[in-house]
Amino acid sequence: MNTKKIQVLPSILSARMGHLAADCRRALEAGADGLHFDVMDGHFVANLTLGPDVLRALREELPDAYLHVHLMVDRPDFYAPRFIEAGADAVLVHIESPCDVPGTLRAIRAAGKKAGAVICPETPVGALADVADAGLLDEVLVMTVHPGFGGQKFLESGLPKFRELRRRWPALDLSVDGGINTETGALCAAAGANILGAGSFLYKAPDMAAAIAGMRRAAEAAAGTER
Repeated sequence: MNTKKIQVLPSILSARMGHLAADCRRALEAGADGLHFDVMDGHFVANLTLGPDVLRALREELPDAYLHVHLMVDRPDFYAPRFIEAGADAVLVHIESPCDVPGTLRAIRAAGKKAGAVICPETPVGALADVADAGLLDEVLVMTVHPGFGGQKFLESGLPKFRELRRRWPALDLSVDGGINTETGALCAAAGANILGAGSFLYKAPDMAAAIAGMRRAAEAAAGTER
């Protein structure tokens, strides 16, 4: 049974960029546990999104928000310190990034922030063994779409990864990103995930508060942690 608290983090990639602060505040007032901030560099993935100055502006507007930063970049070792300085609470880097990933994770933790590793759909859980066994991780994020663009269909191939991760490293937070809604979030929670990142499903919902509450309730029931 997954006994970790279920968290729901709306992905601001689906917010209105012209009204970003307002849409982030709306998500928090609707009951979100924090905000998921996707960073893309046009190299690691074929898209460009948000930089540290945007995060800094959000931190100024929302000083108490939990900001969960996912670096889809070639050089997380270069960018992680900049996002930490801008106000990130957690920084997640891809295990596939062509840089010193263990050193980057150590630096994130040395700065007093949560450190996480991310695996793409094609990457096996075993790729995390060195950093997980070395105690460098607070969290693992499993991508259930191919990184780079929002609105993709959920890949069920991620579900066995959650089961393996929960078995091998039960103390870690396990998060999911990609195609998450009430139904797919519950599937992931039943498999071991406890942090649900969701973008278009939440931001397009007629009632975001109801959507967040419904997602959390379904995930808690699936995980056996309903309270």
